[in-house]
Amino acid sequence: MIAVIGATGNVGRALVHRLVAANSPVRALTRDPERSGLPAQADTVRFQLDDPAPLFTGVTRLFLYAHATTPALLDTARRAGVQHVVLLSSGIIADGADETHPIHIVHATAEQHIRDSGLTWTFLRPNAFAGNAFQWAPQIRAGNTVRGVFANSLTAPIHEDDIAAVAERVLLDEGHENTAHRLTGPESISNTEQITAIGQAIGRPLDYVEVPPDQAGPELFPHVPPHMLEGMLKIFAATVDTPPEITTTVEGITGVPARPFSIWAKDHADDFR
Repeated sequence: MIAVIGATGNVGRALVHRLVAANSPVRALTRDPERSGLPAQADTVRFQLDDPAPLFTGVTRLFLYAHATTPALLDTARRAGVQHVVLLSSGIIADGADETHPIHIVHATAEQHIRDSGLTWTFLRPNAFAGNAFQWAPQIRAGNTVRGVFANSLTAPIHEDDIAAVAERVLLDEGHENTAHRLTGPESISNTEQITAIGQAIGRPLDYVEVPPDQAGPELFPHVPPHMLEGMLKIFAATVDTPPEITTTVEGITGVPARPFSIWAKDHADDFR
């Protein structure tokens, strides 16, 4: 059986649906099973860090994210029979990266905990998530103008279901042990072009108005903890007019090319209406 921690997150939910469709036994761990909306075929149970041992009974493979990765949880999983861990890490883990950045610290620490656990592992290191565009959803629902930083910031955002597709294959197939996979979308796209794509998906034109970074506050980044915002803005500034890393890892592992941002926008059009 495969256990998925964070089963109601964007990637975790997509992964649970994929594993159910593949008829692979899956235990979905979430803090609120009754409101999870996950498939009935999944064994959806409450994720309780104070008593994790029963969660891993019969589980041999585990998918989790950095904030849930602790030595105690990994030790419990190993003792229960888990053999392989797949971590949703971050593309910020790279040669030459700023190792003092809070996001780097969180994910590098999680990776090291897993290396030290005695379990085999696979690290998935996506760069920009297409789902980062949800930060603009309140503005788009309210009107046709989107205020944001760095109009010409270039990224290669990846669809969450493409990350889940890679995770599915890594969990079900052999040959990915003790390997890190860098994941990106298939094309470079600016913030302005992302807004245009969302406008096309919802059927009305949208305009992107650039805001100086020193005027960007929580209202523009409601999901970013305040202590991390300055570091995030430094990362975004470095992407202006700079071609992003683009990998073919999604296609190499799944056999299907990664989807462009325009497809993601169509898939999530209702979230912006």
